[in-house]
Amino acid sequence: MSPLPSSTGSVQIQQFYDKGLAHASYAIRSGRQVAIIDPARDPQQYYDFADEHDATIIAVIETHPHADFVSSHLEIAQETGATIYVSKLVKAGYPHQPFDDGQRISLGAVELHALNTPGHSPDSISVLLVDELGQTRAVFTGDTLFVGDVGRPDLRESDIVGGHSREALAAQLYRSTRQKLMTLPVTTKVYPAHGPGSLCGKTTSPDLDSTIGKEVKTNYALQPMSEEEFIRVLLEDQPFMPKYFGHDVVLNKQGALPFEDSVRAVPRLQPDAALAPGVVVIDTRPAAEFRKGHLPGAINLMDGGKFETWLGSVVGPTEPFYLIADSQIALDIVIRKTAKIGYEGNIKGALLTPRERSATSPAVDVEHVRHQPQDFTIVDIRNYAEARQPVFDNALVIPLPELRERAQEIPTDKPVLIHCAGGYRSAAGASIVQAALPGVPVYDLGEAISTFQPQAVH
Repeated sequence: MSPLPSSTGSVQIQQFYDKGLAHASYAIRSGRQVAIIDPARDPQQYYDFADEHDATIIAVIETHPHADFVSSHLEIAQETGATIYVSKLVKAGYPHQPFDDGQRISLGAVELHALNTPGHSPDSISVLLVDELGQTRAVFTGDTLFVGDVGRPDLRESDIVGGHSREALAAQLYRSTRQKLMTLPVTTKVYPAHGPGSLCGKTTSPDLDSTIGKEVKTNYALQPMSEEEFIRVLLEDQPFMPKYFGHDVVLNKQGALPFEDSVRAVPRLQPDAALAPGVVVIDTRPAAEFRKGHLPGAINLMDGGKFETWLGSVVGPTEPFYLIADSQIALDIVIRKTAKIGYEGNIKGALLTPRERSATSPAVDVEHVRHQPQDFTIVDIRNYAEARQPVFDNALVIPLPELRERAQEIPTDKPVLIHCAGGYRSAAGASIVQAALPGVPVYDLGEAISTFQPQAVH
């Protein structure tokens, strides 16, 4: 939770920031009334904020059905009696009040006004904070406008989430930025739903708030250009889309089950419980521990800063899996992270590290790789944009989110060497390939990749 300065004396804005998902949510307090915007899956922090100020949560606003995390809007409404506000275009499956152009919510001495800003999604809204003098003080832009970027328009193409073309949504985003957001007073504070590292944008700034004036001057997407040029610039080099994104849009349209109840419902198993054959095992221990011994076929997805994103990129939204950690505290952490993307119901069982760990992974001879890389089939599991700057000649590029489906494309006439950009992904990648290609030596270059120089691009 990071405090932000008040816009006026009559209102307090509090930002809650989740680094793992690069997600920002907000509490707005005026007097003893609070509105929550785009809440995270665990609502406790918002209850604590309201209690601290002897205030009541009266409104929960969803700027759109989020793709990258599960929201607690329904749980907060059921717990507090607050009203949920969302665009009528969402066609939400939970009780709510429509919140579209011209509609407003009274909050203490101030008002919150709806602004339809489609583009990232067809149902996106932004929320204006208007003070008691009628001045627009802040805009909560959801995934429409970020600091240094705008939301990506390519997440709603699947039939499951509406079948909206990326070009059509990009054109809507062009108009939403030019005709709506860029016409706001230059002093208007901008509070987006995501920060750096979010897969909902591509070049997001490390700053977590801005102003309309600053964004108009410095944001590449807000510079003068034709609609056609905007669409082209916006659609090039968008990052990959994790497998879980469409699942979370649908879940957020319905409203999720309460967070703590969902976490408690995850089956806890004894370390030596018999696991069902054919069900993937996600081992969240450090790579060095995993290499010493693990269950055959396990995937080493270490608990780290982006665990949720990589879990939802490697495992599909309907796929059951087991979850392993080396302590009860660590296990609880990864279960809760799993719930943030709505995957807790997929956990067939959570358990501490089994004593019988018959599979091991070979250690890599870094100097051998450095001097004779031709002795290996090298697989670069970075994303395509990253891999444009190769580290090894003739490496096979298969990004980590595609690796389980494409591991059989890897030639097996030489030992296989897996690398990424820093070592986190390659631990997962090496374990995936080791399971897919039994009998083939598979090495993880790990953090040693940082000692290799990228090749010149001709």
